[in-house]
Amino acid sequence: MAALFIIVTAIVVTGISVHHICILNDLRFLCSQIKELENGSQIELCVQSRQPHVLALCKKLNDLQRMHNDTYVRYEKAQKHLKQNITGLAHDIRTPLTGAVGYVQLAQECEQSVQREQYLKTALGRMQELEDMLEELFLYTKLTSEELKPKVCQIQVLPLLSTCLIGMYAQFEEKEMVPNVNFASESFCVLADEEYLRRIFRNLLHNALLHGEGELNISQTDNCLRFENTITESDRPDPDRIFERFYKADSARRKGSSGLGLFIVKELAEKMNAGVRAQLSGDKFCIILEWKSGFL
Repeated sequence: MAALFIIVTAIVVTGISVHHICILNDLRFLCSQIKELENGSQIELCVQSRQPHVLALCKKLNDLQRMHNDTYVRYEKAQKHLKQNITGLAHDIRTPLTGAVGYVQLAQECEQSVQREQYLKTALGRMQELEDMLEELFLYTKLTSEELKPKVCQIQVLPLLSTCLIGMYAQFEEKEMVPNVNFASESFCVLADEEYLRRIFRNLLHNALLHGEGELNISQTDNCLRFENTITESDRPDPDRIFERFYKADSARRKGSSGLGLFIVKELAEKMNAGVRAQLSGDKFCIILEWKSGFL
């Protein structure tokens, strides 16, 4: 009886030892494959064992490797996109600056006072473009770093919009663009941050001036504000991408645009529980600002 017990025990111990040896061999094999991955290999990990726990470990490691590869691909794509944006932005900033310097030099060399005044006025316009672009860049960095926190209060929309329109009267007159404002309710109010809303209106008006022509129709119905204008074929944007940061239609690069204006509109609107979307129908382009709650 004792002999039988010893034999059974030996068999069990031997079986356990073999099992452990197989697992250790699989782990060594996995380690060797992981080293290959560290050297740049794209192999998929495998094991010879049929042990459920070892197979589960192998599968989990392969899943993690795929997630790492996907993350790396997205990172590389984002880095490439960022470098392209920085290159484009550097060009956009240099363009008005170079133009301003050129007109100042012309003014210095010009002997006719009227012509000299015109050169200086044009140079001032280029510097204003540069100032607007740098201001948007500064606001963009604050938005992406989560520094801005809205101070929400009840605001009557029409007086604030009117103030923005009056402040940009000269630009509208120069562009020969006529803004038409039609509110279903002149007492229309929203819960918003006044500075956020002012910036949104200024960016939307600036976008219309930059890319639109003819009339700008601004209307309010229920909880929505619509900014609609006619655009040229060269200014046709992609409504699905227009709120992306640094997005530009092909012709925008020569017009002193940072490509951040509508991205900032979207970010500020969302911080106030509002939404914004774009529609394009023929030559009519429309941006709709919609309050999901907090409107009166």
